[in-house]
Amino acid sequence: MTITKEEILAAYHFRHATKAFDPSKTISDDDFEFILETGRLSPSSFGTEPWRFLVIQNEQLRTKIKNASWGAAGKLPEASHFVIILARTHQDTRYDSAYLKEQFKDIPEEHLAKFLGMVEEFQRQDFKLVDNERFLNDWAMKQTYIALANMMTAAAQIGIDSCPIEGFNMETMDQLLEEEGLLEGGRFTASVMVAFGYRKEEPRSKKRRPYEDVVKWIK
Repeated sequence: MTITKEEILAAYHFRHATKAFDPSKTISDDDFEFILETGRLSPSSFGTEPWRFLVIQNEQLRTKIKNASWGAAGKLPEASHFVIILARTHQDTRYDSAYLKEQFKDIPEEHLAKFLGMVEEFQRQDFKLVDNERFLNDWAMKQTYIALANMMTAAAQIGIDSCPIEGFNMETMDQLLEEEGLLEGGRFTASVMVAFGYRKEEPRSKKRRPYEDVVKWIK
């Protein structure tokens, strides 16, 4: 089935950072699996897929997150579904990690060393990521925002609202999630959160900077 450009743009106009969700409306399992699948199928640098999607439906954990995150306080428990997108840390994203060797196990052995060598050159020379463990963590976190955007857009295309959330202290959130056994001993870190559901009220009209100010053609 072909989707028209008008339908795609309509979804972008429909999507907004929903401030209040209708707690009486719940996203169907089929619809939410669709949203998660668009995140799973998202592109990432070198195909590393350095993410994990925690779908937080447990009420006790939701309360802990709400109390530890000022950005989530207004979204929980009203949101139908709440996701914390984790990023893999330097333990998994460094060029010589066991995770990357497993991730690319389908590459023929005679080509794998060359491919990982290319990743090493990128990390060492091009982006200088191996100079600091935080640089590798941030590189992985950048990838998670691709999945985040795809999930929110896909949700909007089927009439579901969302709100991305960065309003949390990283150390506090990681400590909470580690205590819950969700970070696998530091192999993951909280990157960004996103709430999904149905809007409680209609938003104000969307405002963006003029096209001419955002887009520059170099011919």
